[in-house]
Order: sequence, then structure tokens, then C-alpha cells
Amino acid sequence: MNKAYLYANSALPSKRQIKWQQTEFYGLISYGLPVFTSANFGGGFTPPSVFWPEDMNTDSWCELAVNAGMKGLVFTCKHYDGFCLWPTKHTDYSVKSSNWKNGEGDMVRLVADSCRKYGLKFGIYLAPWDMHEKSYGSGKEYDDYFCSLLTELLSDYGDVFCVWLDGICGSTETRTQNYDWGRYYAVIRELMPNAVIAFMGPDVRWSGNENGVTRENEWSPVPAWYGIYENGKSEEKPKNKKGGDIMSLDIGSRKAIKGEEKFIWYPCEVSVPMRKHWFYSDDDKYSVKTKDKLLKLYYNTVGNNSCLMLGLSPSKRGIIEEPDSQILTAFGKDIKIMFSGDIVSTKGKVSASSVLGESKAENVKTPVLTEFWRPDEQDKIPELIIEFEEDELFDKLVLQENIYSGQHIEEFAVFYKNDKNKWKPIYKGGSVGYKRICPLKAMKCKGVKIVFSKYRDFFELAKVQIN
Repeated sequence: MNKAYLYANSALPSKRQIKWQQTEFYGLISYGLPVFTSANFGGGFTPPSVFWPEDMNTDSWCELAVNAGMKGLVFTCKHYDGFCLWPTKHTDYSVKSSNWKNGEGDMVRLVADSCRKYGLKFGIYLAPWDMHEKSYGSGKEYDDYFCSLLTELLSDYGDVFCVWLDGICGSTETRTQNYDWGRYYAVIRELMPNAVIAFMGPDVRWSGNENGVTRENEWSPVPAWYGIYENGKSEEKPKNKKGGDIMSLDIGSRKAIKGEEKFIWYPCEVSVPMRKHWFYSDDDKYSVKTKDKLLKLYYNTVGNNSCLMLGLSPSKRGIIEEPDSQILTAFGKDIKIMFSGDIVSTKGKVSASSVLGESKAENVKTPVLTEFWRPDEQDKIPELIIEFEEDELFDKLVLQENIYSGQHIEEFAVFYKNDKNKWKPIYKGGSVGYKRICPLKAMKCKGVKIVFSKYRDFFELAKVQIN
């Protein structure tokens, strides 16, 4: 019998991972020399004098992020071209060599301060690949340089919720640098212990594509060999694993983890640009994602146990152009209405087929993860029922597990009570994890029943929200 799912239950999130997961939706500001050269990314030799954001206003970026419903912003402090958007002491290839603000400007400072002003979390993106730095490819000498940049960014700009390490090195690069990931992680852990390390890091994994394509069921506990550990080395892939990698369509189901014994908590981030490319280009103006596309992305990411990092690309002038701004603002208004409007589940009476100890069914109406309903161990197919005094109109259901205790729910079904007091099925779902948003056909009824048919040993349901 496949008991790997019981081993998977041993993988639990850290506090930093839970705080990151609760961020849900945040932005990546892609800005730098590529914007001024209309390139997807720079070449390492563009003169700093090209950098001239004439109307740049980081407050406007943050105001838009808040209006869009984001809870944080990650900023591209250094991209592949090696140009640093803060006046680092370790290279002249930075804003201090530009004419912007007479060489006294600091983009990282401006973004960090604006984030704090608007109540947004602040994160940094830093690419180890460096097309300009002469020491790149030298080994320890370049690692010393990169760690010096990390140290500045994590010492001088306040709290950082995410350090996004881009592991890509271009196919045309002739120099080889074996990045000392373990050393990079040690710097981050020492200076910013509450920050998650994403993409090339042990805390948050990449979904595997930049198109917003997601798995049907996203699992946070995965076999340990998918992960990158604190020492910077990936677990050796077992010989019986053929073709399994982080981009596989299924990395967490019972079938996918069969035979595994060692697991880690490695939640998923979906990163996708608002336009075709990450950096602004006039050619991309017809590729701006529509409000409907953003909503689909939101459901498939935030609503599927993942976080969504949406790429925002300010123009040469340093502003986010009107089409992007209008769509994001309208999207944010819709999300607020859809999920913070009339929450009909708060009006209902909650009951369950069983409860374990003090974990009463009514706990699912609170927003606190650690207040939950847990059915009795003898109740093999538990049911949760929410009944209303009169017909209520809704078209979506939100479920959340108490992920402090892991991720357990594998299959569930939703029923509604018709006018003949009969339960009729309306939705079948799989995993839940931190959050599952279930789109339903709009209807009026007097009750909703959720039946949990498959789970890993036990589960703790923290929240049920019906809108």
C-alpha cells in the first residue's frame, strides 16, 4: 500500500513561508537600462547616461499596486546587464554614474520608501548573472562581489519579505560562474531571516513557466529532491525517477509521490508579466492582459494554493502607462467586490457530521488559520453544512486549510439544497492547501454542504467563505 502521503504529512511550513503565502498577490517592478534601449534585457555595455526617468514617481507605482489588490512589490535591483539601481560602493556601473539626479539618485530607496508609505511589503530581485562585471566567471572573486551587493541591499533598505534570486544564465554567455548558492543563502538568513528566498532558493519554487499555466492541483509538500536546501545543493534525484522535475504536471498527488519517504514544504509561485515582456517596450502595448485574463490568473494561482507575482513595467518616463493602469485598477475593484462584499456564509448556521475536541464547526467563519474545524478520526467521509434562514445568492466558494498543520485535503464535493430540500451536486474539487477558490454557477439556495471524500490521515479546515 502506498503510504507516502503519510510521510508527506511531516512536511510543514516555516513562519516565513506562511507570511509569504498570506501575501497572495504581489508585483514585480521591472525597470532599468533595458527600458531605455527597448531590449528584453540589456547587454552589459549600455552607458549609464542612457538612464533618465524624467517623470518617475514610485508613489504612483505603489498606489496602483494597492488599487490592484496587491500586498507587496519586488523590485529588479540588478538585472542580467549588471546595472545597479542603487549607488553601490562595489561598482561604478550604477545609477551614481548616470545623470539622473546628478548621480545622487537611489531607485531602491525610492521604491522601498514608497512601499512603506502605502503599506506594501518590499522585496528585492537580484540576478547573479552579470554581463558587465569583469569578475564574473572567476569563482570566489565574483561570489565575494555578489555577496557584497546582497549585504548592502539587506542592510540599508529596511524589512524585506522576499529575495528573488534569478538563476538564469544566457546561452550566449562564454564565461562560466558556478554560483555559490549556499553562501548567498547564508548572507540572506543572517541579515534578513524572515525573508523567503524564491525561485533559486529553498523557500519558494517556481511554477515552471511565465505564461500563467498552472497545475490542476498544487501541492506544497513535495518530495525532497525537488528542493534546493540551505547548503545550496539539490537533493540527488533517485535513480527510479524518470523525467520528474519542477515543471511536471503533477508533483504532489499520491500517484506522483509513490515510494517517497523524504518531503519538504516547497510552495509554488506563479510569475507572469502584465505584457508580453518583463521590461517595457512600445511594441507590447497590444499585449496588455485584459481584466478577464487577470481574473482567470487569480483563480488559478491565489485560488489554487499558490502566490501570483505579476510583472509591472514602467515606461521610459518612469510611469506605468494608462492601459495597464486602467485594467489593473478595474481588476482590483472587481476582486474587492467579489471577495469582500456580501459574504453569505457569515449569515448561515454551521454544523458538521463530527468534531474533534474543541475544533467546533463554527470556527470556519473566522479569518484565523489556527481556528479550525477538525472532524473526528472515526468520521471517514466528514461533512460540513451551512444553512441559511432564507435563500441566499452566491457564485463562489473559498476554502482554506490550517497549513500550520500541513496540507491534507485531496478530494471534496459541494452540494446545494434545492427547493425540495434535496442535496444536489454543483462542484467537485481536489486539493485545498492555503486557499482554494471554487467558481460556482450563480444560484439562490438555503444551504451548502461540503463533503470531504479523500484526505491524508486528517485535515483542519480553517475557513469557508461563500460569496
